[in-house]
Amino acid sequence: MPQDICTIQDFTGVYTEQPFMQELRGHDGTRYIDCTDIPGTDCYCDNEAVEAIRKRIADAGITDARGIHFFDNGNYHYMSKIWTDMVQEPFTLVVFDHHPDMQEPRFGNILSCGGWVKKVAEENKFVQSVTLIGVADHLAEEIPPHDKVIIIRESELPSVTLEGRSPDRVHASSHPIYISIDKDALSPDHAATNWDQGSLSLEHMKAIIEALAQGHKILGVDICGERARDFAGDEHHSVQEADTLNDRTNRELVEFSQNF
Repeated sequence: MPQDICTIQDFTGVYTEQPFMQELRGHDGTRYIDCTDIPGTDCYCDNEAVEAIRKRIADAGITDARGIHFFDNGNYHYMSKIWTDMVQEPFTLVVFDHHPDMQEPRFGNILSCGGWVKKVAEENKFVQSVTLIGVADHLAEEIPPHDKVIIIRESELPSVTLEGRSPDRVHASSHPIYISIDKDALSPDHAATNWDQGSLSLEHMKAIIEALAQGHKILGVDICGERARDFAGDEHHSVQEADTLNDRTNRELVEFSQNF
């Protein structure tokens, strides 16, 4: 994966509070896309918003899904659907998320943060399989079986094989991989997000990705899971602590992803 390609899509302005992300924004290889003025994007992305987002990506000179893509908090995880729509070869989608994002749409066929995985599995002609890693057990139980979707529950994470090879349950084919990371799969020690969080450590996540990358082409990586715009602090973090923690994790993920 090219090391100098990074895209930052800002929907809420949260990245202005993260020094590394501002440093990254100023890098020659970074494309910054301001999406704060696009209506119809919070949790649900209507058709007009989808087209507006695609136009801004195209206007930035982006024609494929290569590189690392940041797109704010978990309410915008549907951006993974838009980015993977740009993949033009058979691939496997690997998603780190504490939520399955497999819900039926509540309003017609609208794209949403809670249902984008289902849409990718059923509409993307190139995706061969989808693996969801770190899903809360009680949420995994609510998802009907799907022939393209494998779920590794939070309780199963300790048994995932990490010793230098791809875990069979995560990736059993030779297809290239696109990786989508919602930081809410991580414990509050590693991220402060706008959704309830899991228990995965950052080192464990990186070890899984490293195992996946051995012998497989990585098409792209996307990262979301920032704090909410109106976050005022919680039992784990103050606002400043949340921004500092997320900034540090974003830096680690960027530096780590450059190895692939």
